[in-house]
Amino acid sequence: MNRRYTQSEWTERAREVLPGGGFGNFDPSILIARGEGSRVWDEDGKEYVDYLIGSGPMLLGHGHPEVMEAVLEQLPKGMTFFANNARGVELAEAITEAVPCCEQVRFVTSGGEADMYAIRLARAFTGRTKILKFEGGYHGMSAEAQMSLSPLQDVNFPTAVPDSAGIPPGVADEMLIAPFNDLEAVASLIAEHDGIAAIIVEPLQRIIPAKPGFLKGLRDICDRYGVLLIFDEIVTGFRLAYGGAQEKYGVIPDICTLGKIIGGGFPLAALGGSKEIMAHFDKAVVGQENWLMQLGTLSGNPVAAAAGLKTMEVLRRPGQYDRLHEIGAGLQDMISDALSDVGIAHRICGDPTLFDIYFTNRDCVDYRTARHDDPSRNDAWNAVLRESGVFKSPAKLYPSLAVDEADLELTREAIDRAAAAIAG
Repeated sequence: MNRRYTQSEWTERAREVLPGGGFGNFDPSILIARGEGSRVWDEDGKEYVDYLIGSGPMLLGHGHPEVMEAVLEQLPKGMTFFANNARGVELAEAITEAVPCCEQVRFVTSGGEADMYAIRLARAFTGRTKILKFEGGYHGMSAEAQMSLSPLQDVNFPTAVPDSAGIPPGVADEMLIAPFNDLEAVASLIAEHDGIAAIIVEPLQRIIPAKPGFLKGLRDICDRYGVLLIFDEIVTGFRLAYGGAQEKYGVIPDICTLGKIIGGGFPLAALGGSKEIMAHFDKAVVGQENWLMQLGTLSGNPVAAAAGLKTMEVLRRPGQYDRLHEIGAGLQDMISDALSDVGIAHRICGDPTLFDIYFTNRDCVDYRTARHDDPSRNDAWNAVLRESGVFKSPAKLYPSLAVDEADLELTREAIDRAAAAIAG
């Protein structure tokens, strides 16, 4: 009989074979053994209410029975083909029906890959090379996306600062960096610089909401200068609303990227736009010179597509988004009430479907203002929550539809404990 390893033993094994002892995503000292509904269990058997939910994909919770049934129906028919399959076509149809800017989509495997191709597509369509992104905006791991993602020093806009080794200096020359939520700065940069292909933006930047009118202002600026607007909806798609940020805010981009929820927990992402823009993926239409080559071994994987289709079907049912907002708003209230009761300055930042707190008195409107006055307070807060059975990212809390009253009561107790600990 195989011996069961403890979490600390698994951690030691990981250090031998993984740089930094982990996958690069999350605290490597914790290994999740399984998930069910709203809960996860680590390798030592400790149980948590899960507000990480795989960094967003598991909006219905872990092992949702209808999603599992769809996956198990597909598995014996084949796991991947590197060819078109009916489930992938059906998923593309469902996305184009739901997402306003998408007349056609192209599947990839990860959100970062989708963002990389969206930038390349904008360049192919416009014949221009420069991209404007916002300081602190996350768009995956490409060289362009790693510009001014989390700079340690404030520099003058629009200078781009690489956040990773291994990026050629020339990449920075093609990137313009602007402060989020500052339309005047964006308009000035667009007017002063030629050759801008696109603005890429998270409609909810990490957890920072766009100010009223900001996204509409970006749309207007792009229309004025013939620049494409890219919405990175990897996180917000099918979370803020069924039609994503485009539906919630009534602003339609030229290109959007989607991921997480559309794969139902499996590796799948997509980018979409009008037929005219997406034609650059079709050599027969645009010719060799204007063709954007894209292929991927697992793109449009039928198992992922089946999981995504069923997830989207569940989300279309009446009341799902009302309930998600109710859960999220309730969590926001219990956090704010607990911290206010002990006199801790804080700001709730985000949307009820995705948010967290900053320990500050400032309004959090961009990368430079959305910071903790004392980061150690946030570290202590998250540590007590985890000790008390609440599993979340250090900087995000994802509600899911699997959360029930028992989960909320456990969460309330953990929050009260964490608030008392940092106050005392």
